[in-house]
Amino acid sequence: MHRRRTSAPRTSPSASSTRSTVTTRTAAAVAVLLAVPGLAGCGGGGLTPGTAAVLDGRRIPVDAVEARVAALRHAPDGVSADARWETEGPARRAVTELVLDAVVARAVADRGPAVAASEVAAARTEEERRLGGAGRLARALAEHGVPAEAIDDRLGRELGIRRLAAAAGADAGTPAGDAAVRRILAATANAHHLRVNPRYGTWDPDRAALAPAVRSRPTG
Repeated sequence: MHRRRTSAPRTSPSASSTRSTVTTRTAAAVAVLLAVPGLAGCGGGGLTPGTAAVLDGRRIPVDAVEARVAALRHAPDGVSADARWETEGPARRAVTELVLDAVVARAVADRGPAVAASEVAAARTEEERRLGGAGRLARALAEHGVPAEAIDDRLGRELGIRRLAAAAGADAGTPAGDAAVRRILAATANAHHLRVNPRYGTWDPDRAALAPAVRSRPTG
């Protein structure tokens, strides 16, 4: 999952060049952020009703999952444009995204100051400038399963990933940095008792995503 750095046109990028640039940058980030073996280790036993997941006692409510899925279904070129969403199921992918946001934020907070809102705003301004406007950024990210409402969350997560790699003395865009970040996130999930509601599946480390829960067939 080595991140390739590709420069983008500075002025009036075409739709195809915009999509290509965001694909390169976002795919690299997604590779790091989604490929976290062992992230959800405890299953969903004992979760209160209406809870999709819990990390360090903090709930990710089912309402948040439903809101994320609804936002994607109404976004231009949203859910249907991303094959991974179609194969995994929007709700399961939404839980994966929300869990990763929480784990990255917790890992960063454990090691120093959290990513500031001003840092996220600056990153968003730079991406909009580079891609040719807020609309282009929103459309490009919607194609990768990120609704407009979650753009700041995604940018904050990317900033957090870079900070975690730097704290480990590595670059998030290198194999060594990628491996360091995976170890940090897995350790954070375990240390803060991450649990995921089995309604959304179980963590599959090979696919680096929530996989459908396997239900045993009745015997006899």
